[in-house]
Amino acid sequence: MTLVDSHCHLEMIADTAVAVAEARAVGVGQIVTIGIDLSTSKQAIGLAAGTPGVYATVGLHPHEAHLLDDAYLAELEELAARPRVVAIGEAGLDFYRDLSPREDQRRAFSAQIELARRTGLPLVVHVREAGEEAMAQLAAEAEDLTVVMHCFSLPEYVDECNERGYYASFAGNVTYKNAADLREAAARIRSDRLLVETDAPFLTPVPNRGSSNVPAWVALTAALVAEVRGESANELAALTTANARRVFGLAEAG
Repeated sequence: MTLVDSHCHLEMIADTAVAVAEARAVGVGQIVTIGIDLSTSKQAIGLAAGTPGVYATVGLHPHEAHLLDDAYLAELEELAARPRVVAIGEAGLDFYRDLSPREDQRRAFSAQIELARRTGLPLVVHVREAGEEAMAQLAAEAEDLTVVMHCFSLPEYVDECNERGYYASFAGNVTYKNAADLREAAARIRSDRLLVETDAPFLTPVPNRGSSNVPAWVALTAALVAEVRGESANELAALTTANARRVFGLAEAG
């Protein structure tokens, strides 16, 4: 059984070499590590360059959207051309914490949508407490793009996401007791658009909740998603691995 952790933050894990080795030992053959600003995007690229099976994204998280200017965007675009960079993001809207002004978030999201278009890369999207506006902005600006809804949190938009062909990536919070709506969403997402992730070191799945998350534990999330979909663990692994390799253009190995 082979799995792909489609979204994690390796640079935030204390010992990345151990985390990658532990993941590989349980069948997590590939990991996409995510940039959330220039510094972490560069770290992600470095980790991808030096670690077989690891790939990178470059982007600016909505929390840091106020940092964006022309020079910042130009540097992101230069980084996007580096080897083993497979997506733009995570980008999006977060009206829960509102750590950047909302207008800055909208502007940064638009800029990264356009960056994904120029580079021909998929767009990894973060949405929290901003579903209606994020879906509207994507409809208006990203109709021609490949979109990955990271840590899927829009159960009320499952049908619309399916219709638009968005990929939906489920994280450890789908295993939480109060997440029945996410489990229902996981059961209804199109088979050819389903992904699993850890968002490590965050969103640790049950039964390890309370510990710092690691890529190996994507297997726990995958097992739960398989159960709610009425599929075997092997079937779910094969399905989500094929989807991750397709959307991010990953090699079959390495």
